[in-house]
Amino acid sequence: MRQIGRDNLEDIAIGAAVLGTGGGGDPYIGKLMAQHAIDQHGPVTLLDPSEISDDDLIIPSAMMGAPTVMVEKIPAGHEFVRSFQALEAHMGRKAKATMSIEAGGLNSTTPFIVAATLGIPLVDCDGMGRAFPEIQMLTPTLFGVSATPMALADEKGNTCLINTINNRWTETIARTITIDMGCSSMIALYAMSGKQIKEACVLGTMSLAEKIGHEIRAARRLHLDGVETVLRVTGGFKLFTGKVSDIARRTETGFARGDVTITGIGEDVGSTLWIQFQNEFLVAKKDDQLIATVPDLITLLDAETGEPITTEHIRYGFRVVVISIPCDPKWRTKAGLEIVGPHYFGYDVEFVPIEQRMATKATNAAKAAKTESAGRAGKSTKTDKTEPAAKARKSSKASPSAKAGK
Repeated sequence: MRQIGRDNLEDIAIGAAVLGTGGGGDPYIGKLMAQHAIDQHGPVTLLDPSEISDDDLIIPSAMMGAPTVMVEKIPAGHEFVRSFQALEAHMGRKAKATMSIEAGGLNSTTPFIVAATLGIPLVDCDGMGRAFPEIQMLTPTLFGVSATPMALADEKGNTCLINTINNRWTETIARTITIDMGCSSMIALYAMSGKQIKEACVLGTMSLAEKIGHEIRAARRLHLDGVETVLRVTGGFKLFTGKVSDIARRTETGFARGDVTITGIGEDVGSTLWIQFQNEFLVAKKDDQLIATVPDLITLLDAETGEPITTEHIRYGFRVVVISIPCDPKWRTKAGLEIVGPHYFGYDVEFVPIEQRMATKATNAAKAAKTESAGRAGKSTKTDKTEPAAKARKSSKASPSAKAGK
């Protein structure tokens, strides 16, 4: 148990955006709103999952919709609390605490608004370990936890409660309502017991986000390499370095969809990277080779600072480094891949863990280097053998004594 103040939110917002894989909403907006709530109501208590009882009621709080909309449609602030209280009223029970539904820029900080305003703790966990675009894409789904009853609220004062037969239907119906609310809504859902939190959620996410953000800010202050800092803290892998040469982005069916093209620079000069996204980055292809896919994390970092860049803020000319981070092991199970793997998003490829992809790349690079070295050695040996003979023939033809002997 520890207290989270406005300074901690600086780090959490940055770190969560790294884990958010381009989605989860604008971290700057979420941070400002959460800091304002803490300024008004005081710091928020962050609970370790081990500190909650098995029968405690925990209700997550989040934003649903297209992150690009948040650039112009700023939340009023009260809708987070209204959706949360609407779900409490429906269940006839007060929640012990709230939590983040995903590790995303906005969705990792907005639960602090609810916690600060209502004076309740926030549990150090989330439902993804990263960000995903759809409601059913939470680890609790893998454990049979229902997303409903679910409450939605907008900035105009509308509130809605829904119950569905499964979490896929929750996504379908809630997405339709969210579109009618202006492509963004504030939600409360996946009400869980303390026991379910410990079994089904990704634990320690807020602390990890805070650590990532703290290290990035420290690296910038000390003039260290921000990208290498992120790789060290997350255990990630560098995929590509380049400049954004094209960005196609559109808001469609309640999502921010599109793709970004990055032209290689430095060690990647001559190559091109293509990334497709649906709120979050889904696949990365270098030239004609697929190099990373969901559910592993694909993240864009500013090449100079190491700070994350979300899908709505990508601009032409940005110099970026693309990295990939291993996802939570729950997503690599058969059940996990069925709802968040490449096939679900329409890609006819099998998921290969990023560690395996990078190991294969290293092995192939070592073989290529060995072959090239052997080729050079063979050429050198051949040259060494032929040069003396050539010299001898040349000497024989040029020697006067040789001619006289004939």
